[in-house]
Amino acid sequence: MWRIPRELRHTFVSVLLDSGVDIEHIADAVGHVNSTITKTVYRHQIADKVTVAATAMDAIFGEASGS
Repeated sequence: MWRIPRELRHTFVSVLLDSGVDIEHIADAVGHVNSTITKTVYRHQIADKVTVAATAMDAIFGEASGS
């Protein structure tokens, strides 16, 4: 069996994450036992998504509480 180069695997996961694919599906696709491994390995990309989500929540609830 051959191994996929690290950079190609990273790109594969990055594209799927950026496209909104569920992390459980990505974990299955790359052969991780569970999504915890995927979250650990790719945490820098997931952190970016959390930041975007947190900013959106601040905007939503900031507007609601400011009314």
